[in-house]
Amino acid sequence: MASAQKRCLFSVAPQEIYTKLKDRFGEAIRSFEEVVADPFIVAAPESIADVAQYLAEDEELAFDFLMCLSGSDLSVKDTTLEVVYHLSSMTHRHRVVLKVIVPKENPHVPTVENIWKTANWHEREAYDLYGIVFDGHSDLRRILLPDDWEGAPLRKDYKEPDFYRGMRVPY
Repeated sequence: MASAQKRCLFSVAPQEIYTKLKDRFGEAIRSFEEVVADPFIVAAPESIADVAQYLAEDEELAFDFLMCLSGSDLSVKDTTLEVVYHLSSMTHRHRVVLKVIVPKENPHVPTVENIWKTANWHEREAYDLYGIVFDGHSDLRRILLPDDWEGAPLRKDYKEPDFYRGMRVPY
């Protein structure tokens, strides 16, 4: 029973998903990293909406659940940001992680909220805290910080202001 259950959890392995995406999207699928915890596929930022739509609609894959979408800034010296998508198929009980890499200077990624509604809040959070713009988003505005806050506080190069509206920051 346990071995049958294990097979069911990963009916399509991440390597197989990478191969399928590479065959369909070619150079837009940039790489596959086989790391222990969460193997991931790197896609071109401009292609992420098409890749996501395919992953959601393909019957063999059926990724119907966006578990998490996160921004990431790995280093103060790095000139890029990442958007990380954790996807799951409740139908087939498999998972995959996608990443796109964008420049810090002008980070733009197409929205996936029309595919997975939960992306609305996740994208707003990445916009608010990392400054990543999700093109085509229906309501891209700050979700955690005040509207007049300046900067993206989870970026490694963020400089915290001394004052905000006359109040000392940090406290």
